[in-house]
Amino acid sequence: MKKDTIALHYGYDNKSCEGTMSVPIYQTTAYAFEDAKYAADLFDLKVEGSIYTRLNNPTTDIFEKRFAEYEGGVGAIATSSGMAAIFNCIVNVAEAGDNILISDKLYGGTVTLCTHTLKRFGIEARIFDADNATNLEELINEKSKCIIFESLSNPQIAIPDIQKIVSIAKKYRILTICDNTVASAALFNPIRCGVDIVVHSTSKYTTGQGTALGGIIVESEDMPNIIKNNDRYYHFNEPDISYHGFVFSDIKNPFVSRVRLCVIRDIGSAPSPFNSWLLLQGLETIGIRMEKHSKNALAVAKFLESHPKIKKVSYPGLKSSKYYEKSQKYFKNGLCSGLLSFEAESFEAAKKIMNSTEIFSIVVNIGDSKSIITHPASTTHQQLSKRELQEAGISPSLIRLSVGLEDSDDLIEDLNKALEG
Repeated sequence: MKKDTIALHYGYDNKSCEGTMSVPIYQTTAYAFEDAKYAADLFDLKVEGSIYTRLNNPTTDIFEKRFAEYEGGVGAIATSSGMAAIFNCIVNVAEAGDNILISDKLYGGTVTLCTHTLKRFGIEARIFDADNATNLEELINEKSKCIIFESLSNPQIAIPDIQKIVSIAKKYRILTICDNTVASAALFNPIRCGVDIVVHSTSKYTTGQGTALGGIIVESEDMPNIIKNNDRYYHFNEPDISYHGFVFSDIKNPFVSRVRLCVIRDIGSAPSPFNSWLLLQGLETIGIRMEKHSKNALAVAKFLESHPKIKKVSYPGLKSSKYYEKSQKYFKNGLCSGLLSFEAESFEAAKKIMNSTEIFSIVVNIGDSKSIITHPASTTHQQLSKRELQEAGISPSLIRLSVGLEDSDDLIEDLNKALEG
């Protein structure tokens, strides 16, 4: 199947479930078992089936299969949020005394998780330059467990040197984890560039209307080859005593299987069936929406770039961007999603612009069908110190736009009035 067909049909047979065209919502906590032996076999992993919605659910199962196929992976597990997806990935491979390598251009919540929360777990975060990965190799040692970066960073709107990062990771047999939320699975598939694990906040472009929290982890086909007999991931290769000696490296999809059967089993960051159903509705139209988001964002970026009151515009689709060549290389038809940022003349000017727009709403989200304006330094990234903000390229005058699906002329007029008012 081609991608647009996958988004609409994969993983569900409409001849089942009374012929319903829409995937049913299995809004249940638990499931009745055939008999005592079947129940025991389910819990002992001898047979597959629904056990408890914290572990699996038929609606969520269809969403996971469809998204994995759409992203180019072989397995996926949905989570309660994007941050839950990132946390689950890290704790699936790292423990006290280990370190993780993180991009210098990450969403503020991810930075705080990696540099503060996980520090209390005894996991060290080492920061590398994602633009060219010049210092990545020197940060790696035998305790390094994963390399985390974003395919299109929020809010810098930067594109890393994906090929170099992947090449270094393969050399040292370290897992790569790419947050593909901003680019979306419609415009870019990191697995095709050799990335091992892809995560998304499906609360963003996947749902498309800001209706559901969710996250997802997608595993590449090559994962068993990386984990098998790799001392970095010894716990995948040794019998798991919590499952009677089960060895995860011996099975298909070892990474997401362990997230499901160990991490979410114990932590409980599972999605609700209703949210999985909402995300399925969004996934059906993501392809055409991302094209419109991208075209609108480019039109807005060109307008802002030409405006005398704007100091700088960051959008890879602009030919003036230092990431333009990468955007044309990596992203479908050179489309660069709906996120852009720009610097006003001052912090006061930035506040005035935000308070003056009528179509753009002040909201800390991205990927909505409606356009959004945000001041990252005081909201999504306020937990970072002044030094951390400066190192991340986030100035007090920086404004982030999530350009929606409205008419681009109306969006430009709205911004123009705010700038000139």
